[in-house]
Amino acid sequence: MIELKNITYAYGTRLVLDHISVCFPDEKCTCIDGPNGCGKSTLFRVLSGLIFPDSGSYSLDGDEITQKKLKQKSYMHAFYQKIGYVFQDSDAQLFTRSVEDEIAFGLYQLAYDPVRIHEITEKYISLMDLNEVRRQAPFTLSTGEKKRTALAAVLAMDPKIIILDEPTASLDEDGQTWLIAFLQQLKKEKKTIILSSHQPEVIAALADRTVKINKLHQIVPNPENKA
Repeated sequence: MIELKNITYAYGTRLVLDHISVCFPDEKCTCIDGPNGCGKSTLFRVLSGLIFPDSGSYSLDGDEITQKKLKQKSYMHAFYQKIGYVFQDSDAQLFTRSVEDEIAFGLYQLAYDPVRIHEITEKYISLMDLNEVRRQAPFTLSTGEKKRTALAAVLAMDPKIIILDEPTASLDEDGQTWLIAFLQQLKKEKKTIILSSHQPEVIAALADRTVKINKLHQIVPNPENKA
């Protein structure tokens, strides 16, 4: 379980997270809802260890996550095997020379056996229907292909917690339908999912619980948010 206590974060003098306290239970899908600019993406960056709060604490399975700990290579590797983050903008996430390299990149960083890397890469190329574009540079892909590539790269690490920032943004109707069905399957596999969405149909299809953040960058009081 993830537990945040009194998390604050500011960009310079602009406060974007104001004493955020919330828990994300295991094996549930939690949707973060709120207006643009309320701090959802910043919250996800904190959860994924990309930035660190100015104050407050972040615990994962009872272990407090700190910048000092994540500077340790072995600890960092263990952390990123637990948590995967799919950006809203896939272009900001994809950087290797081909789709198959993108999927394999994290596995190489963790020194997986080459045979195992090949097996996992092939699994997700097939699962995400990326075989026809496997050798293409990610920047040449369609929006849907980029999203599937980014998701494949995250899932290849087999994290127990998957964070998705506006996962259906910019996808056409078919792409949204496919992604919702795929995430529903991940729920059946007992993955913990944390996502943001403005779309009621996405929230209705996936969320076990909803956490609301208001324009003041604060959690809207709700007993559900504490469990």
